[in-house]
Amino acid sequence: MNFKIQNILSILFLFSLQQLFAQSVDERNNRAVFNRIEYFINAEQPDSIYELAAPVFKQQITKEQLSGILIQLFSLGKVKNATQYDFNKGIAKYKTEFEKETLSIVLGIDSNMQYHTLAFQPYSAPKEAAVDTSKKEIIANVAPKNPLDNFVDSVARNYAKQGSAQALAVAIIHKNKINTFFYGETDKGNNTLPDANTLFEIGSISKTFTASLLAEMVNKGQVKLEDSIAKYLPDSVAQNPAIQKITFRSLANHTSGLPRLAENWKAATKFSENDPYAAYDRKLLFGYLKNHQTKEETESKYEYSNLGFGLLGELLSIIAKKPYMTMVKESILTPLEMTTTVDKIDPKIKNFAPPHDDAGNKVSFWNFQSMAGAGALKSSLNDMLRYTIAQLTYPETDIQKAMNLTKQFTFFVPPNSDIGLAWHINMLEGVNYYFHNGGTAGSSSFLGFVPDEKAVVIILSNSAKDVTETGTVLLEKVLTTP
Repeated sequence: MNFKIQNILSILFLFSLQQLFAQSVDERNNRAVFNRIEYFINAEQPDSIYELAAPVFKQQITKEQLSGILIQLFSLGKVKNATQYDFNKGIAKYKTEFEKETLSIVLGIDSNMQYHTLAFQPYSAPKEAAVDTSKKEIIANVAPKNPLDNFVDSVARNYAKQGSAQALAVAIIHKNKINTFFYGETDKGNNTLPDANTLFEIGSISKTFTASLLAEMVNKGQVKLEDSIAKYLPDSVAQNPAIQKITFRSLANHTSGLPRLAENWKAATKFSENDPYAAYDRKLLFGYLKNHQTKEETESKYEYSNLGFGLLGELLSIIAKKPYMTMVKESILTPLEMTTTVDKIDPKIKNFAPPHDDAGNKVSFWNFQSMAGAGALKSSLNDMLRYTIAQLTYPETDIQKAMNLTKQFTFFVPPNSDIGLAWHINMLEGVNYYFHNGGTAGSSSFLGFVPDEKAVVIILSNSAKDVTETGTVLLEKVLTTP
């Protein structure tokens, strides 16, 4: 090692916290937090990593102390690959391959998706280490036309060759030219490539659709961003002072004070680990909100909330007196001629990519009721191209004007990020880029674009292995290619 990491590797904060989720859900949530930590490690943002910590962690170590540790860690270079190799009693261990060293990162999170355990240790292979299942060859439909295409192919192929990966669909827009790349099998062993109309879960990218619905209502004068949501809720919920402080803007930029998930999110009689949101209905949602309490002032702190966007979707449905998906179709899909996007997979549809977990096992598509606004949509590369091109177009139609409003800055997240309505906004190569990612039990997605450069990267995968880093690398390359 190039620094005295041995002095910090023993730092491990373990606390006995009640495990609220079953193991399969625990692992997925743990991986989601790990992916954010990995991103901030690669971006060398120690303060952002500290902000992900639970209060019990912060009581044991200051921001300055953790920054000192992480600054030493940054000297190992960027994380090239990370694989979970152990999960026990809510604590996950990840084999983390930096450019100069391989370490084990130990991570434990609480029910609010904040970490109470974070440690960096020397990595030693488990006695029964998994066999490398990287694919030697994969089927692909790629037509490189220039050096940028060759770079995209190399990066995408590297993802697709990993053992748990299945199908991958990528679209790039550069200098007003579109190219698409397809890899792998839509299902293990079927020898069938995805194409531009293959349906994938897009997970939390659905939040940007929900934000567009809100923006359209704002533009039409039906609601105001600063309006309290209490006006549209039953009296039993609206009388809660904590709810009265929540505005539509705070739901759409994750500053409402609502947690990532409601504490009763698995309380439905028909709750299933394999389809965790399918039975969570409006009654359960409002039941939680009646007693919701928060110590934070609304719009004072960013805290990513699936619950908040689920609630936002329900509120818009109440105001419009229409189901959420009807609103999506009328306001977005029909005007943009998006013909494949759905919230539920019709058995008659044959061209879809079933989700696969981190081990490569096929899992269920997720279905939604009251949480639809947070992650219900399934879409194709063709439809996502239409959706993203509309984001880059001068706003003339209702939906284009709504999309334009979603890209306005609403909240600053230290040290260098902004939030629009759903969109995360960062600076890359001197220009603002907008992005959102998505992840379910068996799918991962990324959408990033730079309006000033008309640059776009879209990635859809039916594997739980995260594509966010791949998307960021590709977007940076698109911006730096003449």
